[in-house]
Amino acid sequence: MTPNASSAPSAPSRRSFLASSAVAAAAVAGGMPLLAACGDSDTSSREGTTSAKDAKKILPAFVASNVVKPDIPARNGSAIGFTSKLDLAGLKTSVPKKLGKGGKVTIMSPFWGSPPKGDNDYYTAMNELIGVDVQWQNQDGNTYEQKLGAVLASSDVPDVVVVPGWNMNGKIPSAIISKFADLSPYLSGDRVKEYPNLAAIPTDAWRRSIFGGKLRGLPMPAPWAPSMVPLYRRDIFEKEGYEVPTSCDEFMALAKDITNARAKRWACLDMKWTAFQAFGVLSGSEKPLGWNLVDGKLVNRVETEEYLEALEWSRKLFEAGVVHPDSKMGKNAPDAGPKFAKGEFLIYPNNISQWWGRTAEQAAANPEFRIWGMDIWGHDGGDPTLWADQPAGIFAFVNKKASESVIREVLAVANTTAAPYGTKEYMMTNYGVEGTHYTVKDGVPTKTDQGNLEVSNAYVMVASPAPTIAHPDFPEVAKGQVEWQQRMGAFTNKSAFYGMQITEPSRWTNLSNDFEQLEDDIVRGRKKISDMQQAVSDWKNKGGDKLRDWYQQILDENGSAAN
Repeated sequence: MTPNASSAPSAPSRRSFLASSAVAAAAVAGGMPLLAACGDSDTSSREGTTSAKDAKKILPAFVASNVVKPDIPARNGSAIGFTSKLDLAGLKTSVPKKLGKGGKVTIMSPFWGSPPKGDNDYYTAMNELIGVDVQWQNQDGNTYEQKLGAVLASSDVPDVVVVPGWNMNGKIPSAIISKFADLSPYLSGDRVKEYPNLAAIPTDAWRRSIFGGKLRGLPMPAPWAPSMVPLYRRDIFEKEGYEVPTSCDEFMALAKDITNARAKRWACLDMKWTAFQAFGVLSGSEKPLGWNLVDGKLVNRVETEEYLEALEWSRKLFEAGVVHPDSKMGKNAPDAGPKFAKGEFLIYPNNISQWWGRTAEQAAANPEFRIWGMDIWGHDGGDPTLWADQPAGIFAFVNKKASESVIREVLAVANTTAAPYGTKEYMMTNYGVEGTHYTVKDGVPTKTDQGNLEVSNAYVMVASPAPTIAHPDFPEVAKGQVEWQQRMGAFTNKSAFYGMQITEPSRWTNLSNDFEQLEDDIVRGRKKISDMQQAVSDWKNKGGDKLRDWYQQILDENGSAAN
């Protein structure tokens, strides 16, 4: 469920898209691609990854939770789904005995919005439920990386620090290895069974939590099925008789049919992200996912014909005048919601969380409004070739100097916040106290003003259950989201470095920084495809080929986690 989903930009850059979607994804308990370790490292031992053989010795045992049965089981990398109304009287208990011993734990975490006072009713109720006195050090999520770097460079590190994958830049990856504790003595193998909700976290998410050869992170799991959806106004499509396209040619024809500039209606926003999917381009959500074996050789996404073809098709949409003018001017982000609601454009690609977010926004004011997700098509009308997202991307780390008693208090917190949907612990973590933070009518919980203020992106950042989608207010949306993931997951492949936590050598950290701006310049007609071809040639000469050799060595030594 997404009680406080935030709106993400409509044609996001990789980082702005990920960061602005964080609150929504956290509330859903996972579900977006995240930029991962791609930063500075001081020694070669801190670069690279952990072999599958070594990881097997470190990983917690997986014990599926049977506390609550989902309405829609996970399939093809999807989240699990719940479509029934919420029955408070029937909530299960997943933590029958308090594991906390009353100790104090300080947690630093990103926060989007105005953080509540430290002694608020929600924090008090959560701490009583867990048996731990959690003291929050909330920091502005928009400037979190700078604060994170300063704190990790100091000697004053809180007991727990939450690090989103997109903030793992510069010296932060090496600081994670030097500053944070190895949790293997508490969680590896059967030891995790002391914390049943943590044992139910999927193994792939735990594999992503291995940094520097040690299990250091407590993960927020995410589906590996695609999270970028071409969203569209289903109500207008049905009214006008528009058909959902099944090829790039059909999309272009539809876009021209929809567009009427005099009537202030355009077909879409920038469709670059959907173009990458339609043409089978390797993921750009994090650097390691941009590589894959092709005929026995590692190839980067920017070197492929599919990459250029996707940019060219996106450029043709702008050239045809079917893209909303805001996209060309780069002003689409602030106005995406209202203009989409007014019907100024009918299609745009974004994180799956916006499916529910836009629905909730318009429910009262625009009851006819209906947003839905298009199935991704192969560019030529065949099946698409899609690439898996990483199975976790936000992590909580425990200070290396923490005592065993503090570490166990942290694990008590995590075992509670990782409780599955349909339990008392999940309800408290995500909604707070009934009557104070939310009310329930006809099985639909609604937050009060106090709930909206206090119950937001805090405890869910410590650890989360297996990826879950549940919207009691709009169960048809939850069903649509999960089934979309399952359909698209059937066409999804895992590239060579799927699931690995990889830190690139610092000398190549900024090698590909300029590609995204060049992509945008090309699709808007400011640059040519030949400019990208030259940029790729320069990239290879400046280190791309050496970086390829480095990744090949990782593959040779460790094998692939994809299966």
